[in-house]
Amino acid sequence: MKTCHKLLALCLPFTLALSACQNKTVETTAADTMPVVVDNFIDVYESINTDDLKTHIKILASDEFEGRLPTTIGEQKTLDYLVNAFKKMGYAPGNGDSYLQPVELIEMTAAPDMTITIGENKFVYKEGMMASTQREQAKVELKNSELVFVGYGVNAPEYDWNDYQGLDVKGKTVVILVNDPGFENPQGDKFQGKTMTYYGRWTYKYEEASRQGAAAAIIVHETIPASYGWSVVANSWSGPQYGLVSENGNADRVSVEGWLTTEAAQKVFADAGLNFAEEKAKAIAAPYNKSIGLEASVTVNNSFKKSTSYNFIATLPGSENPDEHVIYTAHWDHLGKDESKDGDQIYNGAHDNATGTAATIVMAKAYSELTVTPKRSTTFLIVTAEEQGLLGSKYYSQHPIIPLAKTVANINMDAMNVLGKTKDVAVVGMGKSELENYLEKAVKRQGRHLVQEGRPEAGYYYRSDHFSFAKQGVPALYAEGGEEPIDEATAAYRKRTNVIVTGCYHQVCDKYRENWDLSGIQQDTQMLFEVGYDLVSSDDWPKWNASSEFQRK
Repeated sequence: MKTCHKLLALCLPFTLALSACQNKTVETTAADTMPVVVDNFIDVYESINTDDLKTHIKILASDEFEGRLPTTIGEQKTLDYLVNAFKKMGYAPGNGDSYLQPVELIEMTAAPDMTITIGENKFVYKEGMMASTQREQAKVELKNSELVFVGYGVNAPEYDWNDYQGLDVKGKTVVILVNDPGFENPQGDKFQGKTMTYYGRWTYKYEEASRQGAAAAIIVHETIPASYGWSVVANSWSGPQYGLVSENGNADRVSVEGWLTTEAAQKVFADAGLNFAEEKAKAIAAPYNKSIGLEASVTVNNSFKKSTSYNFIATLPGSENPDEHVIYTAHWDHLGKDESKDGDQIYNGAHDNATGTAATIVMAKAYSELTVTPKRSTTFLIVTAEEQGLLGSKYYSQHPIIPLAKTVANINMDAMNVLGKTKDVAVVGMGKSELENYLEKAVKRQGRHLVQEGRPEAGYYYRSDHFSFAKQGVPALYAEGGEEPIDEATAAYRKRTNVIVTGCYHQVCDKYRENWDLSGIQQDTQMLFEVGYDLVSSDDWPKWNASSEFQRK
């Protein structure tokens, strides 16, 4: 452990650091507006270390946990591990006398022996197409449904954009481009250029098609605008799929939700006498829809069962305002195992998201070692079924244990930085809230600086659990080490390792590796610890920026 004096330039001005080393309580104003209660903050900050992170990551990503799929033995092992860890640290159960919040799920598995027929062509499951249903039915048939191209499938009045304008899609199958129009036309005055809006997410596209009354919705996969390859679609949309239990059995959803590869879509358009690239160009330029003139048929044989998975929640009560909470989130789940595969069958999920789950445990330990209890409560919410569409956090946000009006902020940790220390910190969804002021203060203490995320077109702000809080109006922060390595040695390591990490996303090769440099996770965990510490030690209520699409409800 470094001495307190070695951190003076990094962490605090001399007078505060000296007080911290002496474990005295000092009230001060940092960054002009943020009161901070200083106790043994620096020692605790330094106690966040790579050895502890390594221990938890290796265990959570071990074969014993079987890929941590919801409702399996892997879930039970994970929950037992979390309950044991937080109990030992003195955390109170977050849900009455329980550390668990039940989440009622519907598990649906589409039989893989399916094809989709479009015109004279048949496309095979996982190779040219994917299809499933959210409806609680054993069999869903789409027969001779007219195909209609609806551009990006967007209905956005604030951008004066409606791809469904003047169109009746009842009984029809809509074909939709991935991402939103701003991605391919960043110089236009619509949407947010390369930065994806929620209109670019696949979840929105199925939701809007359902609202429009379509029978089915098929998204055309393209790797660059989607930001992930076809294998991610094939692996993520096959096997058991989960949704939240609904009163109407999801009868208001389109009957079939599917994907086509780019090559399959090009063939479909060509068979209809259309050029896919030319039709796409029209959809980029303005709201657009066009009948393709072909019909689609597919049968989805669906097995389904209702089950209960669990969010984990634990709280360290505040000393003055215990009803006000800062909530840290991570998701404990991954993809489980695929017994139909030869060789390795376990999707261990070391990077995604044993790293974030491990960080919550290490950070919780740091909070538990503070000698002065902060004013507000610190809560750790480690959720289920993120990989199935943010279901655990969605359920929590719709059934909050802590009232949302008493939730000061959410700080999320997902797939953390295993590429070594960085000079920069990437803010996902930069510019959305005042939480970035707190983040900037913590980053400056580390000698780093803030930057916008490297690929805002990927829409990462809408792809992890903080989004569930944001949709409900709670300011939510997602930030991680950027792309500027701290030195040349780290740059070389980063170049080698990033190829593996990227290639193993949602693959069985996402395993813990002994050569991982976890100092980047340590750096980010310390940073986010300080952001939360400042918030739970103050009376401030950070706000959304006026330009954000989110505001407190």
